[in-house]
Amino acid sequence: MANYKIEDVEGIGEVIGKKFREAGIKDTDGLLAACATSAQRKELAEKTGLSEKQILKFANMVDLYRIHGIGSEYAELLEAAGVDTVPELARRNPVNLAKTLAEVNEAKKLTRRVPSETEVAKWIEQAKTLPRVLEY
Repeated sequence: MANYKIEDVEGIGEVIGKKFREAGIKDTDGLLAACATSAQRKELAEKTGLSEKQILKFANMVDLYRIHGIGSEYAELLEAAGVDTVPELARRNPVNLAKTLAEVNEAKKLTRRVPSETEVAKWIEQAKTLPRVLEY
């Protein structure tokens, strides 16, 4: 998994990034480790002043980064298409998901390039075998 600065996560930026840094989280690996359980997310919400819902959204996005080929843009596209977790991605059909991603991107213009059906199939296979990090 690629490890990114916390501010590079879609939707975090400098202001929220500062809150995470003050809580000891400087990168995506740190965020994932700090958000594994509901209790950890609650504690992080209290430290940062963010809602547990926001924390979970960022944790889910960063969890998707563990899949080779998925970074900030594709994680955002997947979320917009209704796939916001690794377990959810593992349940998808590659043909249908590739079509949905193309439709969503056509409407929302989130990425410069839509992933191919082959790429989506590889993501799904990885999602099926990845160890689960987040508890819901």
